[in-house]
Amino acid sequence: MITSFGSINLDFVVALPRLPRPGETVSGPDHQTFPGGKGANQALAARRAGADVRMIGAVGRDPFADLALANLSAAGVDLTGVRALDGTTGLAFIGVDPTGQNQIMVASGTNKRVSATWLMDALHPGETLMMQGEVPGPEVTIAIEAAHAAGARIFLNPAPIPDKAYAGLAREVDVLVVNEGEAEAIGAYLDLPGDPAGFVKALVTADRLVAVTLGSDGVVAGRGTEVFHIRPPKVEVRDTTGAGDAFCGALAAALDREAPLERALCEAIAAGSLACGATGAQSSAPEAREIAALADTLKSD
Repeated sequence: MITSFGSINLDFVVALPRLPRPGETVSGPDHQTFPGGKGANQALAARRAGADVRMIGAVGRDPFADLALANLSAAGVDLTGVRALDGTTGLAFIGVDPTGQNQIMVASGTNKRVSATWLMDALHPGETLMMQGEVPGPEVTIAIEAAHAAGARIFLNPAPIPDKAYAGLAREVDVLVVNEGEAEAIGAYLDLPGDPAGFVKALVTADRLVAVTLGSDGVVAGRGTEVFHIRPPKVEVRDTTGAGDAFCGALAAALDREAPLERALCEAIAAGSLACGATGAQSSAPEAREIAALADTLKSD
């Protein structure tokens, strides 16, 4: 079982001829609406990758709440831990250029009011607690303590780029997944190498998996004495939104079923690559059979 403790949003996506510069307005022809939020995205990605998943988070009492939860409900994610609070559901506003690159603005709404106390009785030995950086850092700290006490695996993707207090949590988890910018920021806060390989080497332990995603260069990752560099397959990129969440969800699902580490990383890369071929964060999350077929073609350098 994977428990995702994190954000739930509704995403408004606009296709743009190019991304705007500061102070500039760039118009697109239309917009699309997708359920999102990194917590919900990773929960759905893990579920589609084959894991049993529960979601712990919050939505507002507004017209956006049901839309934000629609994909999770349809996929069979356990939503009994999602609370409706006074206030607004989180919203994200995303511009995407023709190459698939994006700019994202987020209105956090009720995501800033989630509480780690909601995890009481939700964590058990051998299960996985998956968290991100879109809920308050103090609540993540409490959740990590609760997971340690319960004997659960702690999976942290501190995105977007964390502050100094959040960065310190990198040493408190079992699985850490960051991109290059997040590795550089955490490295600066903790006086660690900012380059991906050096960052991984500095933080891995016999029990801690550290992975730095490299975009079109794949991932560098390590645990104990094992080090992997896995390059992604060639795919047509339509929208990179949600690729990192698909990577995390598939990795968590593979680790949850105790797949060998290299295989788990291959499945994560496959999921992230497949997600780049579709628009939207949740709508692009691939199914287990697609992930497995593409992962079969990948291996570490």
